[in-house]
Amino acid sequence: MSIAKNRYWILRHGKSIPNERGIIVSSMENGTRPEFQLAPDGVHQAQLAAQLFQKELEAKNIPLADVRICYSPFSRTIHTANLVASFLNLPFDGPQCKVMEDLRERYFGPSYELLSHDKYEEIWDIDGKDPLVVGPGGGESVKDVAGRLASAMATIESEFEGCAILVVSHGDPLQILQAIMHAANEHKEPTYNDLASILKEVQVAPVLSQHRKYALQTGELRVLI
Repeated sequence: MSIAKNRYWILRHGKSIPNERGIIVSSMENGTRPEFQLAPDGVHQAQLAAQLFQKELEAKNIPLADVRICYSPFSRTIHTANLVASFLNLPFDGPQCKVMEDLRERYFGPSYELLSHDKYEEIWDIDGKDPLVVGPGGGESVKDVAGRLASAMATIESEFEGCAILVVSHGDPLQILQAIMHAANEHKEPTYNDLASILKEVQVAPVLSQHRKYALQTGELRVLI
């Protein structure tokens, strides 16, 4: 028996202009700027991911009417989700596509914003030691991100049932989402019978500190559950 009412796939946005420039763009203010959308290579990655997603839907006999695309409000994720929706002939402004602020990029804080992405290693080193502390440089901790992703999952589960959900988000959030969802899937405690309760239970350091092992490449599609 599945812990969720829906089937889930995750998609990291295609290679973006910040990826190409090697800079961290993690605040809502910067992330929603149109100049930080996908690079040409990222457009191609998103189109390939859309083709792969369509093949997986067909293999599982899932009709397009049952597909929902939930995406982060950042320019690079909007661009990615829009390309997938277009490939599947789903109206991007229709009820099958939903922007969700809780799926936004992890905010790495003002100390890292717009600096070299080499700084990620410093952040991930701290994550591995203590994912519950306030994020380095005033940013979000792993626990902070896990909490809002759990909220996003609860919202999706309350609004949709029996659907194929594509979650379009970012590297760190999708790593963290996989960490808590995999832990939830292994959680057999009978007193917790809904996903929201289970996800709250598994937001502990031994789970959250391992998020890096779930890393995705840009434009990578993966089954979540």
